[in-house]
Amino acid sequence: MTLRWPRLFPSLRVLGEVRLSTELVATATLFAIAVPEQLATSRLAQMPAFTSMWAFCVASIAFAAIGSNPVLSVGADSTTAPLFAAAITSIAAAGSPEYLGLVALCAVEVGVLVAAVGLARLGWIADFFSIPIVTGFMAGVGVIIIAHQIPDLFGVTAGTGTTWERITHFFSVLPTYNPWDLGIGLGVFAVATSLTVLNEKLPGALIGLSGATVLVWAFDLTSKGVAVLGNVVFGAPALRYDHLQLHDLVRVAPISAVIAVVVLSQTAATTRSTADAVGSSINADRDFVALGAGNLLAGLVGAFPVNASPPRSDVVAKAGGRTQLVGLVAGLGVVLLGPFAQVLHDVPTAALAGVLLFVALRLFHVHEMRRIFGFSKFEFSLATITALVVAFVGVEQGIGVALALAILDRVRTSARPHAYVLGRMEDTTSWEPVSVGAAAPVPGCLVFLFSGPVFYANADVFRGELTRRLAGYPDTRHVVFDFVAVSDIDFTGTRMFRRLLDELDRRGIDTAIARAHTELTEVLFASGIMDRVGRDRLFASVDAAVNFVSERGVG
Repeated sequence: MTLRWPRLFPSLRVLGEVRLSTELVATATLFAIAVPEQLATSRLAQMPAFTSMWAFCVASIAFAAIGSNPVLSVGADSTTAPLFAAAITSIAAAGSPEYLGLVALCAVEVGVLVAAVGLARLGWIADFFSIPIVTGFMAGVGVIIIAHQIPDLFGVTAGTGTTWERITHFFSVLPTYNPWDLGIGLGVFAVATSLTVLNEKLPGALIGLSGATVLVWAFDLTSKGVAVLGNVVFGAPALRYDHLQLHDLVRVAPISAVIAVVVLSQTAATTRSTADAVGSSINADRDFVALGAGNLLAGLVGAFPVNASPPRSDVVAKAGGRTQLVGLVAGLGVVLLGPFAQVLHDVPTAALAGVLLFVALRLFHVHEMRRIFGFSKFEFSLATITALVVAFVGVEQGIGVALALAILDRVRTSARPHAYVLGRMEDTTSWEPVSVGAAAPVPGCLVFLFSGPVFYANADVFRGELTRRLAGYPDTRHVVFDFVAVSDIDFTGTRMFRRLLDELDRRGIDTAIARAHTELTEVLFASGIMDRVGRDRLFASVDAAVNFVSERGVG
């Protein structure tokens, strides 16, 4: 895929069609959420605090230049950070030069893999993310974020491992909680939530975080055991590979592959959900290339893997952002904090947890789940399974299970389509299922409609359904196959159909075909079926077919 200048920054081309003031408000809102969230994610990744700012900056620039989704926010992500941190700490000590280099190398490998998927034009995988799956996915991510932040909220030590292991550990250390931490965290959460209820565009999270920081400084709450970020060193971008060797490429490859799968899954789900929210078309291939480029740049500046963020993207969409100007300006803005990094010294970690809890709870779309439940219990179960597996097993496993179940359901439906006998509506040439009150079959003629493709999984179903209908109409002398709903017929289906025609011949029943589309008609001729039925027995309407066979009779 060649990316020339005219194709770069696609979402910025519509700047003349949106209100710049709205974009700037959305930028401030994203900035207010991104700063505390990125700082918290650095802690999850066991990386220097400011590396997340560089990751957010370069990823935002890359996505603004290449990505198609106008509101998708990218950067350090609390879903992937614990995954690569746990894997790489088994190779090198956290915080060591080797650890920092391996994390940066992981970002580069993730970038190559994700960009390769986009360049290979495999973005169609995003089409498999239905609304129930996306809704469940978002809820699962919300649970993961909450499980990681609850310990900081209560001022207790954090566990490791799966979400369930973290929750179990939390309850074991809960008696040691610090009420000051809890009060600060809940206070920030309350400020962020209440101000957002008043006005979605108010930077409630930033206001709450700033207020908590001032309180810690003014009343020396660290003496009460309140944990703070401490020294936040502004580090310039740096290559971190001087401590690495060639075999480290292989050592990091397994976790890089896992992170790439998570990035692809989360990006596809997030870009699909946010595009629906803003009514915009998306190009998933382009978005994957953009995320790949963002990861490559993150690795080159010594940061760590980046991902699409469901909560931040949701915030941008709800704040009225409609172009990547929001992410671009916010990304550049966080780096401008560098010279003032020490201002962040007294930021309480409980306040960061309160911000992230506020963000996480926005991912639980309760009203959407209610609508899904009212529409389809099966699709509701897909959403629920996705949420539970994402939260308690893993992101990629949750997406995989949900997609597998959704595909199996579609296969099941295709393998057992509905079949109908049609009747003519009184005083018309229209034909409807005989269950419709005014639709009556023509004596001696059975019109059979099969509502799906005919293939190896349902060929016998087709034959069985027709046989059952014929048993209910024993005086049938003519069968008209209405193929309006048959999108395709495979080799197994054509063989079954020829045998069915032989059986109908033996019973003295002649046949005709109506409303087959062009591609299906070509298959019917190529397979010899039309020679078997009669080349003059292919009709554009059911009524014409019924009139023909009724007038001609058998033979």
